[in-house]
Amino acid sequence: MSLLLQRIHGMSEGVTMALDSIRANKVRAGLTILGIAVGVFVVVVISAAVHGINASVAKDLESTGPTTFFVSRFPISFEACDGTDETCKWFRNPHLTLEDQTTIDRLPSVRTAGARLDTQRNVGYKDRRLTAVSVIGFTGNWQQIDGGGDIFPGRNFTANEAASGDRVVVINDEMATQLFGDSDPLDKSIDLGGVPFKVLGIYHYQASFLSGGNKPRAIIPIEAARKQLKANWNDIGIAVIPAASSTRAEAIDDVIASMRARHALHPGADNDFAIITQDQLFDVYNKIFGAFFLVMVVLSAVGLIVGGVGVIAIMMISVTERTREIGVRKALGATRGTILWQFLVEAVTLTGLGAIIGLVLGTLMALLIKSTTPVAASVPPMAVLAALLTSAFTGVLFGMLPAAKAAKLDPVVALRYE
Repeated sequence: MSLLLQRIHGMSEGVTMALDSIRANKVRAGLTILGIAVGVFVVVVISAAVHGINASVAKDLESTGPTTFFVSRFPISFEACDGTDETCKWFRNPHLTLEDQTTIDRLPSVRTAGARLDTQRNVGYKDRRLTAVSVIGFTGNWQQIDGGGDIFPGRNFTANEAASGDRVVVINDEMATQLFGDSDPLDKSIDLGGVPFKVLGIYHYQASFLSGGNKPRAIIPIEAARKQLKANWNDIGIAVIPAASSTRAEAIDDVIASMRARHALHPGADNDFAIITQDQLFDVYNKIFGAFFLVMVVLSAVGLIVGGVGVIAIMMISVTERTREIGVRKALGATRGTILWQFLVEAVTLTGLGAIIGLVLGTLMALLIKSTTPVAASVPPMAVLAALLTSAFTGVLFGMLPAAKAAKLDPVVALRYE
């Protein structure tokens, strides 16, 4: 019990001395604290951003359904590609078509299959113009596949309107606000790339990282994108939802067999299309953001090292300036362990202040990111704990050398120090 009280007293004394040292050496202490604060700030901000992006990606993929998979002309690949047929074999893959989508949609193991085509066009209404707006061509069943969101007021385009490529459009609430303000956009005609389209409804959805945030967008029949806007048909993709009575694996097998038959592929020939599952998308996402997060951790480590070097410098100066004081304390009975503990507490106090400042600034930055971007950034508790533990470890690691030097001072020599 007495040892615990001594430790507590030594800790409070070390904190007090650390604060006195900061006041006496404001510039040196400030640079030390700044180095630690920068390192912790980077860790907190990146952790908050990655945490928010993870939640957003998971929610987006969940909204399409956990068993949904995609048929694409190109696979997801990190292999080297210089643009030649030898290294980019999938360039020879045929383009997907609406006939592919229709054939897949009719399979017994498939509940529904929809095609999507992305393009961009300038949009206008009267004297208001929007440039490079995302225009998405969908088949009529797009709401079943796209997931969350609803149309109100108004309606979606019908299967007949979709099949005939009528010039009808569903706009999101952001486009409605920017083009029409407070007026009713229903049944009004907007200009999409020089072609008039009738507004059928307003689509409301929650902005996310994958969707690109809450930006103006228009949804039209995919046939209208092809016929009216002359969109590049090479970029079509197909999303597939398995039937309730079938597993995803069974649906994938049926889709592969159907596509191979349509493309007249011989047994043993490679598929000239790609099946992409949500697991693969998660793997790609983890690889990209894992590397990104690693780079940020390395950068934050540099900040911590800079702060740690500052800890050594300021603590060495502190030991030199307080040599006589250390001699007096040892003459009065202070042990090496007591002196070592005191200076380690002082070092951890310095790094702890930097960690607290970094945490506060990092949290404020996370709130700013959340309010101004589609990334729902939030600081996970583990990031806070990691920042505090890292700062304490940095203080102990870099404070050990000056603390050990102070603990080893000969009291007689220290008392004679001028």
